Amino acid sequence: MGAAVAGAALLLGGCAADPAPSGPAASAPASAGASSAPASADGVQHSPNARLVANVPLSAPFNDDEAWGTDLAFQGNYAYVGNYEGFTVHDISDPTKPKVVTRVVCPGGQNDISVTGNLLFLSVDDAMDDDTCESSHGDMLDGWEGIRIFDISDKTRPRYVKSLATRCGSHTHTLVPGEDASKVYLYVSSFGPDAQSTHCQPPHDSIAIVEVPTANPGQAKVVAQPQLFDDGVDEAKTGATSGCHDITVYPEKDLAAGACLGNGILMDISKPAEPKVLEQVTDENFAIWHSATFSNDGTRVIFSDELGGGISPTCDAETGPTRGADAMYAITEDRKLERKGFFKIPRHQTSSENCVAHNGSLLPVPGKTIMVQAWYQGGVSVVDYTDPDSPKEIAYVDRGPLTGPDNPRLGGSWSAYYYNGYIYSSDITKGLDVIAIDDPLTDPAKRVTVKELNAQTQVSYPE
Repeated sequence: MGAAVAGAALLLGGCAADPAPSGPAASAPASAGASSAPASADGVQHSPNARLVANVPLSAPFNDDEAWGTDLAFQGNYAYVGNYEGFTVHDISDPTKPKVVTRVVCPGGQNDISVTGNLLFLSVDDAMDDDTCESSHGDMLDGWEGIRIFDISDKTRPRYVKSLATRCGSHTHTLVPGEDASKVYLYVSSFGPDAQSTHCQPPHDSIAIVEVPTANPGQAKVVAQPQLFDDGVDEAKTGATSGCHDITVYPEKDLAAGACLGNGILMDISKPAEPKVLEQVTDENFAIWHSATFSNDGTRVIFSDELGGGISPTCDAETGPTRGADAMYAITEDRKLERKGFFKIPRHQTSSENCVAHNGSLLPVPGKTIMVQAWYQGGVSVVDYTDPDSPKEIAYVDRGPLTGPDNPRLGGSWSAYYYNGYIYSSDITKGLDVIAIDDPLTDPAKRVTVKELNAQTQVSYPE
């Protein structure tokens, strides 16, 4: 999400006045699954080749109105789901019958999550009164924000190991393998500097890098705060940014793509603790550069725009097909970024449904660039980006509006990722959804099994 909800509401005021796009016109995207199957018993609409096969609803202690589900990570037979109130460990050994192993209460928005080995990491971007799991909301200018580390060697009893305060908190973080198995790094993305803050002074043109010794995570520390931009506090400059929202790394290619509010960037991460910016691009269609996904061969990157901060109904005719959408960029031989086509879901949503491009991942289909993506109340969409100038939707599942236009409610799919044969969606209010997709184009992905998935840490799939 663009920010904690209060922050997103502030962002919305700026987004509403964004100028109309002035680049090449984009035609409305076609949907290969245009003929929908009948709605299921609970009103879920879907294309004929996709269906909801399981749901684990949120339950106590995650049953308050703002116990919102957030990001996902996977390891073996387990799915880990972040929540504004903590995180949940699910047993997915039978994807059609997932089970809750434990729910860990540890409040702090957004609790963006990743896992590796016996370690789990959470991002906290709400000012808390301390760093413990018993904390509550604290002083906005002086509260604790940052990274929490857990030991998950016992999945039934995760153990809190350590916290690290990071500059401007941690909206998201990205797991980056170290030069060897003895350590991992976290690239911590954050934004929103305030001149009155004690730990988030402007300018904020950097990320924090945390080094974690895997055998001794209690010794984790911030080892670098590299400056990525040079616009300082001058927000009038084209592409001016006050931090990054999300970073996706592709360690095998020594590349990272950053969605940094005002622009998209390409970085060399051959030295993980010393990332170097190779290229910066702006786009007149983008309001909030939100996230990035590389093609499997590392020659393209899909950036998404979170117009409205995730709380607005931007999937409509008035907003159009190039705003609140995805844009495909080619990575040239000299490592520059060249814009290609746009994609936005072809189903217009109602005025009560928050809907915009959000988190997704590749399906491991040889020779293709196929991505599943969350669109909040626009549902879950599977898109073929193999032709970068003309991406096409091939499947979708859409739960429909939570409420009517007089009572809009935040909800929908926050993250949708493909993992070992199924799509898993973290729905903000409905819990964990499991979706099956059966299509000749995507069926080859079912032959690929991975041991771990953190979607912002890409690994190569067989071609």
